[in-house]
Amino acid sequence: MDFPLRNQFDNFSQVYPRTYGNMLKSGIINTSMMSPPPPFLYIYLAYDIDRYDGLFYCDQNQDQLRKVPWLVMKSNQYFVPSLFLLPSFKQELSKLFPDEETVFHHLGRYLFQPSNEAWGLITRFYRAYLSKADERIGIQVRVFDTKVTPFQTVVDQILSCTMKEKLLPDVLETRSSAASLSKNQSVKAVLVTSLYSEYYEHIKGVYWTKPTVSGEVIGVYQPSHEEHELYGNNMHSMKAWTEIYLLSMSNALITSSWSTFGYVAQSLGGLKPWILYRPLNGTAPDPPCVRAMSMEPCFHFPPSHGCKAEVNVGHVKHCEDVEWGLKLVKDH
Repeated sequence: MDFPLRNQFDNFSQVYPRTYGNMLKSGIINTSMMSPPPPFLYIYLAYDIDRYDGLFYCDQNQDQLRKVPWLVMKSNQYFVPSLFLLPSFKQELSKLFPDEETVFHHLGRYLFQPSNEAWGLITRFYRAYLSKADERIGIQVRVFDTKVTPFQTVVDQILSCTMKEKLLPDVLETRSSAASLSKNQSVKAVLVTSLYSEYYEHIKGVYWTKPTVSGEVIGVYQPSHEEHELYGNNMHSMKAWTEIYLLSMSNALITSSWSTFGYVAQSLGGLKPWILYRPLNGTAPDPPCVRAMSMEPCFHFPPSHGCKAEVNVGHVKHCEDVEWGLKLVKDH
């Protein structure tokens, strides 16, 4: 409560005059000298980072930054992969995370603790619908351009991926119930998360109206379908967090390209998902999905100017779903 900057946090934005980038731009400080160091610096590292703020990622600037008592950082990006490209951080990071692709897994499970109310939503849904299944399959659907991407294209892509990768069985082209008489049937629970109910309804209909060729019983469930993102609505956010956590409890996971919702679920669960490629011009891609290199999230907007380090080497690679993005992989 007595932290000296506590009452200033609401003012911290990209235009705040005392951001690291703005102070460099105005000449208050420079990259070669900062003596004496200011009592604090605000570092803006969001997706719309500019050239000056991006100098944070230059290794030669870290010597001066580490002399500053307090660094206040703001970002909506998972910028950890770029820290691994800074030589001055490498030794410390390798001690903290000897397995590079588990960084978010450890940080997320340590830092993201559900409230009692959220934990109640998670456990009640899990016990009611998922706990008794032999296998749990998570399908996270995020469509960014709904106006140009037909519903049928997306649902066909999802089913093509699940069957091609043998995550879900095909169905018999008959309504016969003979297959349901076999003994020792295994049960798969499919958890669908989406803002919309149509994907869940279609997949549920596929496995409700026809038997599977394998004789497996497939149950399909969706906790909520909010239709729109509601920023600042606590219950809406709690439902999203509940669904992320439930997805992380899957045995296998299918996620959507570019989706941070899916990234968090895969990382919390320690899962390498199958990522659905983004449809182009409303056409389903072939192949429909690709297996992720690691459980780590993708850093969508790494700095693209100044002291950019070489990537696609060792434990930092370009992402499967964002060709210019960066992600951590296990360094073999």
